[in-house]
Amino acid sequence: MKTLPEKILGIIQELPEGEVLIPGRFLHLGARTAVQRGFSRLVEDGKLFRVARGLYVAAVETRFGVRPSAPEMVVQSLAKMRGELIVVTGARAANNLGLTTQVPVRYVFLTTGRSRNIQIGNIVVSIRHAPRWLMALGATGAGDAVRALAWIGEPSAMRAVARLHTVLPKSEWQALESAQESMPSWMTDAIRAQSNRS
Repeated sequence: MKTLPEKILGIIQELPEGEVLIPGRFLHLGARTAVQRGFSRLVEDGKLFRVARGLYVAAVETRFGVRPSAPEMVVQSLAKMRGELIVVTGARAANNLGLTTQVPVRYVFLTTGRSRNIQIGNIVVSIRHAPRWLMALGATGAGDAVRALAWIGEPSAMRAVARLHTVLPKSEWQALESAQESMPSWMTDAIRAQSNRS
């Protein structure tokens, strides 16, 4: 007969990588204290990582050994669980959009929720509250463009907007144009100038 930790692990192994787990989701297997002990045992055995108080993610087994889940996947799962928007920072968005070759080395995300840190194995992930205007277009190409422009700053805005006009799909560019009233004036000026040129 399987032990409680083995039963928990059996369920966890069927879930997608990075899914954030809470012990309360497993109460159908036993009493809360027993489930909590089962989670603790799985952490000790290297099968789970505790990312924050009461939050866990499964270790990923590969042919090279065990590794933590990808931070991006954990953050996506956390956003879904908490019902908040969590997106990449302007630096990462600028890199993804080809506006810079700099690759951020730290894992930092922006959120509509509260600021906090989580730890996935040895990786510290920073989740920082961002102003409403920076998050207004959500997790879209246009939203990434706004965050990238905010990171790049006013002096390079015209050049960055010209590049964005070529890489963003037409629908994302139109979304960017339609959200100008929520942006700083320098950003609006750069977008409007590009729209007038095209």
